[in-house]
Amino acid sequence: MMTLYGFGRPSRASRVAWALEEAGAEWDYVATTPRAADLLALNPLGKMPALVDGELILTESVACCSWVATQNPDAGLIPEAGTPERARYDRFCSFVTTELEQPLWTKAKHTFVLPEALRVDVRPAVVWEFERAVAALSAWLGDRETLLASGFSCADILCAHTLAWAETAGLGDHLPEALVSYRQRHLSRPAFGRALAREASAQ
Repeated sequence: MMTLYGFGRPSRASRVAWALEEAGAEWDYVATTPRAADLLALNPLGKMPALVDGELILTESVACCSWVATQNPDAGLIPEAGTPERARYDRFCSFVTTELEQPLWTKAKHTFVLPEALRVDVRPAVVWEFERAVAALSAWLGDRETLLASGFSCADILCAHTLAWAETAGLGDHLPEALVSYRQRHLSRPAFGRALAREASAQ
């Protein structure tokens, strides 16, 4: 059984909780904090998620989601290794975390994460970066309902969750209607609702 460490409220750990629910996996949830000893023992950076599966300890939401998917292949959340579709999957997962998410994380860091003395006004740069990433995402998605032609995958979990973050970060008005519909379609999946409920119950 896998154990997920998170905040007990929506965060990057929610992506992994969502993947676990989509996979139909049995899992435990531990609500913790960035400075807690249990989390620091798993990740010295004090960041979540952390996923424990036997002797394996994983951090980083992409790695955690992909591990869940590969361990539960019948759920169809990740394409077969060595295929072009898997390469596309890897590309989208990397894009979400290095391009689409980064402006949101930059804004968060300069709003409440960094010491006040290190914070600066980054909103113009954040908006510019985010709009570029959104334009690329829109072009790649086209009129499909999922990022991959083969169907829903953990890449969609990562992307839809990041677009939800954009809304709470005050950048939702920079999303075209097609991406708003994409986000809402996937956030309406029952597994995401179960994941949020599981996190809330752990607070």
